[in-house]
Amino acid sequence: MTQDDTGAAPRTIWILAGEASGDVLGARLMAALRARDPALRFAGVGGTRMEGEGLASLFPLRDLAVMGLVEILPRLRHLSRRLDQAVEHIRRTMPDAVVTIDSPGFALRLLRRIAGLDIPRIHYVAPQVWAWREHRVREFPGLWDRLLCLLPFEPEFFGRHGLEARFVGHPVLQSGADRGDGAAFRARHGIAPDAPVLILMPGSRRSEAPRLLPVFGATMRILRDTCPGIVPVVPVSPVVADTVRRGVAGWPVQPVIVTEADDKHDAFAAAGAALTKSGTSTLELALAGVPMAVTYRVNPLTAAMARRLIRVPYVAMVNLLAGHRLVPELLQERCRPDLLAATVRRLLTDGRAAALQRAGFHAVVAALAAPAGDPAAAAAADILAMLDQRTPPPTAG
Repeated sequence: MTQDDTGAAPRTIWILAGEASGDVLGARLMAALRARDPALRFAGVGGTRMEGEGLASLFPLRDLAVMGLVEILPRLRHLSRRLDQAVEHIRRTMPDAVVTIDSPGFALRLLRRIAGLDIPRIHYVAPQVWAWREHRVREFPGLWDRLLCLLPFEPEFFGRHGLEARFVGHPVLQSGADRGDGAAFRARHGIAPDAPVLILMPGSRRSEAPRLLPVFGATMRILRDTCPGIVPVVPVSPVVADTVRRGVAGWPVQPVIVTEADDKHDAFAAAGAALTKSGTSTLELALAGVPMAVTYRVNPLTAAMARRLIRVPYVAMVNLLAGHRLVPELLQERCRPDLLAATVRRLLTDGRAAALQRAGFHAVVAALAAPAGDPAAAAAADILAMLDQRTPPPTAG
């Protein structure tokens, strides 16, 4: 084994990301870790972003990026084999730490399987059991040695259940969502300087977008007549771009579909309002200062079950962080084209309504800031401090 310039063998961190968002977090974390320890080595599973930081993925990330019960069932055997493969690789290589990022279905099973190896285990992105299925927190003791949280209220929640957790800041702050160029977006896509731009975010998964696209299309039918010249923009991940293109083919106003992050951020800067599903997209829009309404629709049985289980007063993350209904939530039976159109029209034409939201976004964004440095650097510092306490690095002399 080679040694670094201190005489110590380079440390290895085994890192797992199970979907595209985790790949982005993983790549930023790897860069931040290496900035503090240039000799650090990585192994594990990730996507193109993490591979760009030097990871040779044990198997393709797409093997794990499966969402929903119907989609998972046919692939259970394959997922089980991938879990066995990951566990065996960790046992054989005995890294200095294992870091799992989000994807609790796979990640927590992996952490449980390696519990007896005496390897520090860090889980990055807390399971959102504070929102629903709180009873699951009873399954967590012993799963990890450190839990790194993205939301400022999560350490207190887990602390009430006897689990230590550290808030390291939310990675949306590193997304660049607040650095778009609206004029460049309009010029690039041939949009008039005074045309109202509406962001429509139906979701990043194949199971989500088809539920909202028909409602968005009917909403645009109303807005075409009440907001002349309106230009809809649909930012989507490349994974669902073809699904979205098929879904908007019959819309009365054809949207601009963007798949690149920079183009999306430029669209945010050009926009006067947004309709979005709940999730991280609300934080992106808040960071960019785009007034929004949050909407979502699932099948009625799922909705009835969710209402019995959900333990938080709001669905939108911006409302949870604000502590009040800062942005409208038009969910389930209120996810109707007439209500959505009326809400959008108000945000586009009522300067006071838009300004109130933008003012509230400042406190939401401030609450997401890392205790020190950027979120990836804060997470990296915590991980390496944990390893240094376990095996202090050699001193010179």
